[in-house]
Amino acid sequence: MERKSGRMVLSLCIGGMIAAVYAALTLVLAPLSYGSVQIRFSECLTLLPILFPEAVPGLTVGCLLANLFSPVGTVDILVGTLATLLAALGTRYFRKHLIVSALCPVLSNGLLVGIMLSSLYNLPLLATVGSVSLGELAAVAVGLILMVSMGKRAASFLKRLGYDPAPSDEKTEKGS
Repeated sequence: MERKSGRMVLSLCIGGMIAAVYAALTLVLAPLSYGSVQIRFSECLTLLPILFPEAVPGLTVGCLLANLFSPVGTVDILVGTLATLLAALGTRYFRKHLIVSALCPVLSNGLLVGIMLSSLYNLPLLATVGSVSLGELAAVAVGLILMVSMGKRAASFLKRLGYDPAPSDEKTEKGS
């Protein structure tokens, strides 16, 4: 029981740290994070669900917190947060296929946020979707570079802490 309780606390901490870093990065880089032309560098974190299931709620909460300060207001809180949730779920689902999982945030945010911004600011739809998608692609590329360069070191560090990112996934794979 104690082991399971410790795992839950560690999972909550990881999700909370991801939420805090996402929100902080978005707010510190606010001039680039909001608007019709944007590159939200915090979106480089959208690849974390590949490694951590806790990243899905962490990214969602972090995005919600960051969007509370969006100049667009309630619409961005709802649509932007939904886009990040769908991106994180897709990234987690396709985690064994790096390129497909990396495209999930680009497509989700590009389409949903692009359509939202096009509607709100009366901008050309395809240009706005394209602009948001390119900004997202740049952020995801930064995330890929970080993940590849730090991946093995981060995994060994977490194992020394006693963290196993997804023990239930391994049991499922061994059973199939």
